[in-house]
Amino acid sequence: MQRYYLASAKELMRINGTTKSDLANHLGESISGAITIRAFEEEDRFFAKNLDLVDKNASPYFYNFAATEWLIQRLEIMTAGVLSFSAFVMALLPQGTFSPGFVGMALSYGLSLNFAFVVSIEMQCKLANQIISVERVNQYMDIRSEAAEVVEENRPLSDWPQNGNVDIRDLQIRYRKDAPLVLHGITCRFEGGDKIGIVGRTGSGKTTLIGALFRLVEPAEGQIIIDSVDISTIGLHDLRSHLGIIPQDPTLFQGTVRYNLDPLGQFSDQQIWEVLDKCQLLETVQEKEHGLDSHVVEDGSNWSMGQRQLFCLGRALLRRCRILVLDEATASIDNATDAVLRKTIRTEFKHCTVITVAHRIPTVMDCDMVLAMRDGRVVEYDKPIKLMETEGSLFRNLVNEYWSYTSNENI
Repeated sequence: MQRYYLASAKELMRINGTTKSDLANHLGESISGAITIRAFEEEDRFFAKNLDLVDKNASPYFYNFAATEWLIQRLEIMTAGVLSFSAFVMALLPQGTFSPGFVGMALSYGLSLNFAFVVSIEMQCKLANQIISVERVNQYMDIRSEAAEVVEENRPLSDWPQNGNVDIRDLQIRYRKDAPLVLHGITCRFEGGDKIGIVGRTGSGKTTLIGALFRLVEPAEGQIIIDSVDISTIGLHDLRSHLGIIPQDPTLFQGTVRYNLDPLGQFSDQQIWEVLDKCQLLETVQEKEHGLDSHVVEDGSNWSMGQRQLFCLGRALLRRCRILVLDEATASIDNATDAVLRKTIRTEFKHCTVITVAHRIPTVMDCDMVLAMRDGRVVEYDKPIKLMETEGSLFRNLVNEYWSYTSNENI
């Protein structure tokens, strides 16, 4: 009976946990985006989806409860049958066969057996939960760890990269061993100091290429060489600490303005104020009562989206990396902040290699080179003016679609 019950209970508990996770995730997203939901008057749609997820979670919970009741019913029937049979046999035996004390002890033993069955049911439920927990732990144990942070025998120079040359050779990326390739033999070279724009439709592999540059995913084949150093041979800390990035979703940590700009305490207050001035955040921070010690809540929700993006720009300015990556950094900010971001990058990073993953096509029009991707392959790699003059080029089509969409919105 235990084996029969556990076979179903484990799967029901697993499904219950999965559906509960979806429900909690949707609830959290709805709470964090409540302002946007109200602005677009989508409350009914989110409420209906929440009820649908509640129903999906209630179904496996009900069946799990029904399975427990199934076990309880059979155990109680077994207990009642044992007690009834014992009492019936004792009643049929000749008088004096058993003493009254023995009969009372036998019935007490039957009642204790009933209690033991109830405890057994609780143990069955706990055992099923423990089995699922162990399975989840085993799944995490099978996840492959990242490479070492530091490879002592192969550490780059402290001022690496000096020029910012990026040479990508036959790069192939897949997310799992048995998964299909996401990048199919990317080969190109970014010259030091050039401004590179990467464009393509959704799913073309732009973000995957940037992830490979930071070794968020290891290449199946091929190499990425930065200033004569194969990045797969050095530690992750040595690689990532020498590259700068301004992501699409800026991340701020709970603490102070100073901590968010310089978490390792490597720069002076004067340097931080100079960077805030270049990011046009100087007046905003000075107006705060505590200046650089002004409080920043988790995720920076007490600052606007544009200000959070400028904080990320400030981090990059402080570190002065020779290679800066903009991963669709202007996709979720207003045009004014976009202009500030681009102007600061042009002036402060004019001698650095800047790789821009473009969401707004005009962002890459002033780049030195544009890399156009489709389905994980390089389709075009040339100067933007030349690509615009080429009939039928992917970049030209993307530009025309962008301006057509923008003009329709204005109308």
